[in-house]
Amino acid sequence: MHTLTAKWASLIAIISISFCSVVSQAANLPDFTQLIEQHSPAVVKITAVAKGNPAQPQRALPPEMQGLPDIFRELLERRQAPRDRGSLGSGFIISADGYVLTNDHVVDKMDTITVILNDQREFSATLVGSDERSDLALLKIDAKNLPTLNLAKDETLKVGQWVVAIGSPFGLDYSASAGIVSAIGRSIPSAHSESNYVPFIQTDVAINPGNSGGPLFNMDGEVVGINSQIYSPSGGSVGLSFAIPASLARDVVAQLKAKGRVDRGWLGVMIQDVDKNLANSLGMDKPGGALISEVDPEGPAAKSGLKAGDLIIKFNGQNVNTSSDLPYLVGRTAPKTKVPVLIMRKGKQQTLNVTVGILPVSPQEVANRPSSAPAQNTVDALGLIVTSLERSQRGGAEAGVVVQQVKPGSPAAEAGLQVGDVITQLAFSDIKSTDDYAKVVKGLPKNEPQAIRFYRQNRPIFRSIILK
Repeated sequence: MHTLTAKWASLIAIISISFCSVVSQAANLPDFTQLIEQHSPAVVKITAVAKGNPAQPQRALPPEMQGLPDIFRELLERRQAPRDRGSLGSGFIISADGYVLTNDHVVDKMDTITVILNDQREFSATLVGSDERSDLALLKIDAKNLPTLNLAKDETLKVGQWVVAIGSPFGLDYSASAGIVSAIGRSIPSAHSESNYVPFIQTDVAINPGNSGGPLFNMDGEVVGINSQIYSPSGGSVGLSFAIPASLARDVVAQLKAKGRVDRGWLGVMIQDVDKNLANSLGMDKPGGALISEVDPEGPAAKSGLKAGDLIIKFNGQNVNTSSDLPYLVGRTAPKTKVPVLIMRKGKQQTLNVTVGILPVSPQEVANRPSSAPAQNTVDALGLIVTSLERSQRGGAEAGVVVQQVKPGSPAAEAGLQVGDVITQLAFSDIKSTDDYAKVVKGLPKNEPQAIRFYRQNRPIFRSIILK
């Protein structure tokens, strides 16, 4: 009896110790309730709609189906009819007068954007500017005295720290999830595969479709990241999510607010990673840096003395550990800035002073964002809205105007012009500005074919266009 009692006493003691251990561990876990209650009012839900394009011709029925009864023919034609395309995401308010930050892919090429606040008020939003390379977009709604969130001002985020996300996954409004920072400075594929300008924050926070553009908080309630992408074989969260750092977002927001676009630094080089054998041949103890494989002869790198075969070790005082580090460091540097670049050339280190250029932008990107240049308010006689082409954004064209909108069924649509085309000549008159273009259009005769020359994806094209 005494032995049995002793055994029970030992068992009770073990259970008590285990319970106390569990309670102690639970007491050490963070409590997110106050953070969520305080900051969720500034998180918004975003819905966007792109109207179907009626100007796209319907595909003709194959010959063997030409004899279909009208009821089936109408059914097939109805299925081919243009349909609206929708987008759902999240965002957050960064100023009391209505500036909202979200992802570019949430609002890209959308005709209408609606911002829904935590208190269920809805506002039509204006796109102030967007930046595809960082996947950020700045919106403006007509409201005042709104709750706001602050972008973190320092870069002290460390692997292992707790973070919280708030957003609308799958349309489930203002859902919160938590996790830890898994890695920082992560380079992952983007829409611009030639280089990655975002050192992503990787977390294991549950992020799903609809969370895009929502805030990622640290435990102080500061926004340390903007949720942007997930890695998933199924489309749902598997614990691999990626956020845009607040340090990068602050600069992008400032430029979008000031001029509706983002100008980035540019060197004009092609780079690659260095493996162990290549490192030995370059006189290095271990792999590292960004090896220049090609130099644009007209780019800022060539003008500053950089050559193919040079290994960039430091850029403006920042270590370049891998080739993926360099685009971000260069991109965040203001154009026309002179910076020291530490290189390894023929086994010896040396420092060159390099004047950073401005990253060229394609006409398609110009057309997809609000322009700082004056644009038409209505379509012209050809069915176009155009804007001036800036020199740094000409993408193959020496000068011209960029097509921002094509009216369905118009002469321009029938001629095959598309958004992003750069018109350089009309009726054999050179087009160097919107004034040139407007003058030529005004003098076009009706019902007579006129030659129009434009650039599309850096390739010049001639077509004929008829003013009716």
